[in-house]
Amino acid sequence: MTATATPSLERALPLVAIAGNPNTGKTTLFNRLTGSHQKVGNYPGITVEQHKGKLVLGGGRAVELVDVPGAYSLSARSREEEIAIQAVAGIPPHPKPELVVIVVDATQLARNLYLVLQVIELGLPVVVALNMSDLLEKRGLTLDLDALRAELGVPVVRVSALRDTDFAPLLATIEDVLARPEIGAPGARWTPSSKELREHVRAVEPSVPAEWIGSNGDAKPNRAAQRRHALALWALLSIDEQDELADVPAELRRAVLERRSAAARSGMQIDAEVISGRYGWIDLRIGRIVRERSARTSLSERIDGVLLNPWAGFPIFLLLMGIVFQSLFSWADPLIQFIEARFADLGTLSAHVLPPGLVQDFVENALIAGVGSVIVFLPQILLLFLFIGVMEDSGYMARLACLMDRLMRALGLHGRAFVPMLSGYACAVPAILATRTMERQRDRVLTMMVIPLMSCSARLPVYGLVIAALFPAATVWGFLPAQGLLMVAMYLFSTLTALAAAAVLSRTLFKAPSVPLIQELPPYRMPHWPSVLRMMWQRSRAFLVGAGTVILACTVVLWVLLAFPKHPEITERYAAQRADAERTVRDPAMLQERLATLDAARSSEQLRASFGGALGHAIEPTIAPLGFDWKIGVGLIGAFAAREVFVSTLGVVYGAGKDADEKSQTLRALIREETRADGKPVYTPLMGLSLMVFFALACQCMSTLAAVYRETRSWRWPVFLFVYMTALAWVASFVVYQGGRALGFG
Repeated sequence: MTATATPSLERALPLVAIAGNPNTGKTTLFNRLTGSHQKVGNYPGITVEQHKGKLVLGGGRAVELVDVPGAYSLSARSREEEIAIQAVAGIPPHPKPELVVIVVDATQLARNLYLVLQVIELGLPVVVALNMSDLLEKRGLTLDLDALRAELGVPVVRVSALRDTDFAPLLATIEDVLARPEIGAPGARWTPSSKELREHVRAVEPSVPAEWIGSNGDAKPNRAAQRRHALALWALLSIDEQDELADVPAELRRAVLERRSAAARSGMQIDAEVISGRYGWIDLRIGRIVRERSARTSLSERIDGVLLNPWAGFPIFLLLMGIVFQSLFSWADPLIQFIEARFADLGTLSAHVLPPGLVQDFVENALIAGVGSVIVFLPQILLLFLFIGVMEDSGYMARLACLMDRLMRALGLHGRAFVPMLSGYACAVPAILATRTMERQRDRVLTMMVIPLMSCSARLPVYGLVIAALFPAATVWGFLPAQGLLMVAMYLFSTLTALAAAAVLSRTLFKAPSVPLIQELPPYRMPHWPSVLRMMWQRSRAFLVGAGTVILACTVVLWVLLAFPKHPEITERYAAQRADAERTVRDPAMLQERLATLDAARSSEQLRASFGGALGHAIEPTIAPLGFDWKIGVGLIGAFAAREVFVSTLGVVYGAGKDADEKSQTLRALIREETRADGKPVYTPLMGLSLMVFFALACQCMSTLAAVYRETRSWRWPVFLFVYMTALAWVASFVVYQGGRALGFG
């Protein structure tokens, strides 16, 4: 028997769900069974990815596999955890699976059996795939497979998701249970012993919707009653005033809250009683299933003695994160420059192929530039998810969450928020995509709201231009360069602001009960490279399709703002000046210099007369208190395409050419020499500091907003992010500029 996959799935195929705790090898097994061609999408109304594949059993019978999000239990508080119970139990709109394959980590058997008990309670046919049992031998333990089968009452099959090439025993068992569901549905192994708890469950049962019970195999009254009891018990553990569950009927929510309130008045803790009851059942039996052959410290335990040590763990972690950061900041740069150069060549080619005019301008500066602004993120996204995949598969990500959880929790963040936030120094786009490693929607969105405050590499050209043009190359204490210290100060400022914003948002808009970090520490193992590479491609493709379309649309809108309306008189005047220069200037080098100057002047005048120029004048009263004029306003508008575009936009505004960068001596000189109507300089050190503070805090990046939209599937959060960061930037810049003037630094 072999497993194959096809890209298209038939809805009529029997549905088999693959469930399990995180880090059990569940997704690896799914990938091995379905092959490389899978259908990947999102569950309805949520960003949790849904992976499906087609599996062919013996005799050519095909079934549809669905990879259920990893969960430690079916008790849910967040919207993502709700998906697990819906997908496993078959709560509408999810179809009910005809079989649930639960992947269990043999080295963490007691913890994994909790989920197995819950699924069995639902009355669904179950097959347990016992993964990593070979690692027990290395720990000096033995597992009695027959005893485990007897206690659970369901088929148990040994597998090795990483090493096996023949899954015939598992496939044969799946086929047998599909043919005879009763052998995988023994009935509940644990039931509440407390009379009071049973009364609370019975009181909730009538409010469980009939469609949740279903008809598949539930013609038997006892099976339907078992399922109703299990769902009522799930509701009592999952529903409260603070949950994020979206698909709970009002009647069921009301009944649960009434019973929880009654239990609280009597001093009963429903959650504690159910959890301790199930674990009590497991603890009574685990000793007969897993036996110790010899005491031996595992390799994972010895490694953890170093990596989880407060004195050694943090320096090692910072070193590893430094490598990740360096890769995103520097190692990806050659490929980024290559992509930028190729798209620049493509733009030049379009200028030669297409006749001068509107079409040529659109193709070069809107279409090609827009696609290039999407593709240019791929190197960083691929590298980031390579590191995340390796850390996840190797088991280090679980340790990292534990290591950082106390610090992050003090700020209202999840332990896993540290990696995305650190990645934000390189680029916010892949960092926002990296928030998918967090289970709770609240934690992911909160992290997305503060990641853009980290000073990304795109802000560096702005800092470099302002510091080099307006701050002297002096030294502090005779040896520290003032310009370098100012650059470091900007990064420190943005980091502290991000942490402060997280602390404030977590206690206001994102206020929620603290959820303890429940994190299994799986044994260290080599990453499964096909799964890592597949994840890299799937996440990158999701970005290109989701965020890429928004970025392209925004690029076209910005092109319209900066290129229209067209003024024929400007074009005709500069055309005449070019013709005159070509007729009178004989020296080729001088001619090229003269033509370049004329082109820069024409672009500058066109930009000043564009919708973007008019908008710059319109927002000038708003930004004047920050020390900015309308020309900087135009630069801010252009920077929305990407922060670094601010420099080239200023180059066009001041006639230094669109290719001017932060190292352009011409642009630096023009900035220094710019004066107001009263003869006072526009650009002063105080104004430059105000500008850098504004750029450090403002969300001047449509790609970031597009990525947030892609991950939240709502415009609510990108709009909130843009508004709150812009307001924060304005207030901070106002305080810096006006406060500096009040202190005599104007």
